[in-house]
Amino acid sequence: MAMMLFSCENSMDKVKMFIDNDTIKGLMAYDVVIERSDSGMLVAKLSAPVMVRIDSDDTTLLEFPKGFHAVVFDDTVMTMSIKGDYGISDDKDQMVFAKRNVIVENTETHETLETESLFWDKRKKRIYTSAFVTIKGPDRVIYGDSLDADENFSKRIIHGVRATIDVEDQEEQ
Repeated sequence: MAMMLFSCENSMDKVKMFIDNDTIKGLMAYDVVIERSDSGMLVAKLSAPVMVRIDSDDTTLLEFPKGFHAVVFDDTVMTMSIKGDYGISDDKDQMVFAKRNVIVENTETHETLETESLFWDKRKKRIYTSAFVTIKGPDRVIYGDSLDADENFSKRIIHGVRATIDVEDQEEQ
């Protein structure tokens, strides 16, 4: 019996090595909701079915392999949202990359941007893509080859505009 007790003993160094944060380089979480506030006011909210956190020596990456939905608020009013079927965020560079069925909504102008890939520079508050874009508004639809805009895409440059289609109000007909 005494031999059994001593054979299961681990040294404290081995236990520390096992639980040391430096040895754990990743984390996976399900049904994630992250809220960010400033002076007690909600400024952003992110939700995702799966989040993978990858820590390295110089940055932390958050990967959303099953998609994500982020919302930006101004004085508790939603001003912009972005969602995609895949996303990755780099904590150090403050960059987000979204791909597959990316949709950005501006709730103030009631416009929606649709594309297949998008970069969001949170530091500069800019979004851009070199992929084909569709912008749907209450009175027109714009198609273009790429886009550079502020993060709620109210000020934007659309490169290679292919078409601008005016949409008539259904009640006027």
